Formats: sequence, structure tokens, C-alpha cells
Amino acid sequence: SRLVRDLRAWLLKLAPPDERSAIGADGSGIAYLHNDIGLRPDSEDERWRCVENGWDIDDPVQLQRWRDQEPINAHSHLAAMLLGSSECIPVCGGQMVLGQWQSVMLVDLDGPRERTVGIQCVGFR
Repeated sequence: SRLVRDLRAWLLKLAPPDERSAIGADGSGIAYLHNDIGLRPDSEDERWRCVENGWDIDDPVQLQRWRDQEPINAHSHLAAMLLGSSECIPVCGGQMVLGQWQSVMLVDLDGPRERTVGIQCVGFR
């Protein structure tokens, strides 16, 4: 469709392929290799996170399964960008001040898994 073509053209201008990208004809089949997934995990911290999440990355088969699933969550990162990751909510008299049709939602786009939510209260008496 025209929308898909327009978006593809816009994205190619926004993030043009470079020497790390596999380029297909007319912009089709472009594989962005910017995350260097073949080199990951690339730090002890990332290795620990993999193990903590149940991946036996010392097993070549498990490591490849982890690498294969990694790009699948791009949609969750894009959706998080659109939704935002924080909110300011006024509190008066110990109650959140929300409109009739407003509510607070916690949205997990890349789970399910255990999460931690932080709340910071700023104000005066």
C-alpha cells in the first residue's frame, strides 16, 4: 500500500543502512544489524541478565535461541516509546485527582515477567 511505501521511505531516511546492513534491491529485504546480536551477550552484566532470565548461554543451542528471539521484542520498545514510561498525577487530600474517565494503567509490553514499579511523590504541606 502507499502508506507502507511512504513509511518505508521515511524510515530509510531516518535510519539509512550502513556498512553493517545487508541491503536488498529498492530498499526491500534490508536487515539492520546495528544491534550486533551475533556478538551478544557482550558484557558480564548482560550475561548475568540472560542467566537470571533462564537462558543457559553456555549451551550453543540455547545461546542461539536467545539470539533468535531477541529482535522479536522491537514492537514492545516502539509501543513503549508511544505510550511513555512515566506519568505525573496530582494528589490532593491523599487521593489521586483523576477525571471521570481517567485511570492509571500499568502496561507490560514485553512479558509477562516480574516487574518493579517506582513511585516518587513530590509536594508540600
